[in-house]
Amino acid sequence: MNIDIILTHALVTALHEVYEADIDSSSIQIQETRKEFEGDKTIVVFPYVKIARKSPEQTATEIGNYLQEHVSEIESFNVVKGFLNLSISPAYWIQNLQQSLSKGEQYGFTAVSSDSQTIMVEYSSPNTNKPLHLGHIRNNLLGYALAQILSANGYRVIKANLINDRGIHICKSMLAWKLFGNNETPESSGLKGDHLIGKYYVLFDKKHKKQIQELISQGSSEEHAKNDAPLMQAAREMLVKWESGDAETVSLWKTMNEWVYKGFNETYSRMGVSFDKMYYESQTYLLGKKIILDGLDKGILYKKEDGSVWADLTKEGLDHKLLLRPDGTSVYMTQDIGTAVERFREFGNMKELIYVVGNEQNYHFQVLSIILSKLGYEWAEKIYHMSYGMVELPAGKMKSREGTVVDADDLMEEMKETATTISNDLGKLESLTVNEKEQTFEMIAQAALKYFILKVEPRKTMMFNPKESIDFNGNTGPFIQYTHARICSVLRKADEQGITIPATFLVSTYSEKERELIKMIAKYQEIISLAGKEHAPSHIANYTYDLVKAFNQFYHECSILNEEDSAIQQFRLGLSKQVATIIASAMKLLGINVPERM
Repeated sequence: MNIDIILTHALVTALHEVYEADIDSSSIQIQETRKEFEGDKTIVVFPYVKIARKSPEQTATEIGNYLQEHVSEIESFNVVKGFLNLSISPAYWIQNLQQSLSKGEQYGFTAVSSDSQTIMVEYSSPNTNKPLHLGHIRNNLLGYALAQILSANGYRVIKANLINDRGIHICKSMLAWKLFGNNETPESSGLKGDHLIGKYYVLFDKKHKKQIQELISQGSSEEHAKNDAPLMQAAREMLVKWESGDAETVSLWKTMNEWVYKGFNETYSRMGVSFDKMYYESQTYLLGKKIILDGLDKGILYKKEDGSVWADLTKEGLDHKLLLRPDGTSVYMTQDIGTAVERFREFGNMKELIYVVGNEQNYHFQVLSIILSKLGYEWAEKIYHMSYGMVELPAGKMKSREGTVVDADDLMEEMKETATTISNDLGKLESLTVNEKEQTFEMIAQAALKYFILKVEPRKTMMFNPKESIDFNGNTGPFIQYTHARICSVLRKADEQGITIPATFLVSTYSEKERELIKMIAKYQEIISLAGKEHAPSHIANYTYDLVKAFNQFYHECSILNEEDSAIQQFRLGLSKQVATIIASAMKLLGINVPERM
């Protein structure tokens, strides 16, 4: 049993027996003992001073005496003011290690059952007018990792992707291709479909800006010039045609979208992310429009003289929100309303609908929840926006329209090239075959990229530095991979020498480094739970790095295969094996593979 649970139950009994007081176990605070003090677990006793009617030190001492006498897992205790520091017996930690070994790859996980609650995680949500870029990479990695972590916490998780396949931005690339494309295709250009469409999105922006400057030079204001430019007017006309079902426009839209989808799938495959459910705005916006019009009929929403439909959010401390344009076309909010309603109709009473979207959309999701609530959907409070900070570069923010983004495909290829160069320079993979090397180079590159991004707390804006991410000695994915490979090497050598790991260890004590490592292993399930509750994969990443650091300290101070005492040798081998299992498990939660040879 988890030591925190044992201590909580024991403390409830102690307070009843010693002070005739009954307390709620949820009020008990059990912490890790600070490193400067002796002990493993610390109980804060200040809340019980009034019950005991004694000083904090006396209260802690009396509780400590009771616990040491009645709880076999407690070896000793010490008191520092109102803090009771408990030292847990080696027998408990050794048994805990044995139990974790017996669970194998499922250690730390809560199994999904028929009673498991459902959570949907929406991530990626690309526009079909451009390829995925560095910002999308952070989105995909966070969403996929969060889905994995929630599943490890026992939830039934649906990984969803909403494709933004309609709207004025899509019409911009369509129009540019129609006007300037000369029937260019992915096959004729040699470009991935998403890259080809992105090329015309950038071209539209360049042509549009040129028209804006021409109108300004003729005396128009910048605002009027942006709206009156012929290209923008033509894009709006194309959007109206699309929504009215114009055959030629819809046919072009389908053709160009198929090019993009094929390109997206190649990128997703290399990135190692996947989805259980695909939604398309082109299929949900009509439901959104119907819901908005129903809300208008009920007086929940209102219409302006120009025919546009709005929501009044001033009572909620916000402004007025546009939901339908004067020409009847929908906006993002309309589409998201329709999609949310469809999801809860399809999957029933979900525990949570999580949107993994950048913090630039904080207002959008605040408004989405409010409007759905106004429209009478009780589940609106279950919407959670996993807001994350933007990924920045030394040159500043990325701008898709101007073609200054860091393309996801190019970045992944650059990462592989860098991983190849560094690995070859260090002679890390000399013993592998050519095919094994290629696979490992890709594995290292993906680990470098993913870990560097996921180790950062999601809400923080981050600076991505490709060179820093590939370092075999720092807080990086490759460093963690190398440690895993080192342990696998030890395990292979042990197997060759006929050294096995017994079901029951015969040691009764251990060194300080071994103790710290076992304690870290015992924390794994707690970390998985914390990462799920806080929607923060960074907890998994940083825990894994700390575990690897602790193992390397143990590895340098404690001999394994050369240890003469067979009981200690087997114990250290088992300890090493469980560290390797957790490294592989934790990294898999982050979507990262770990090689057995490096």
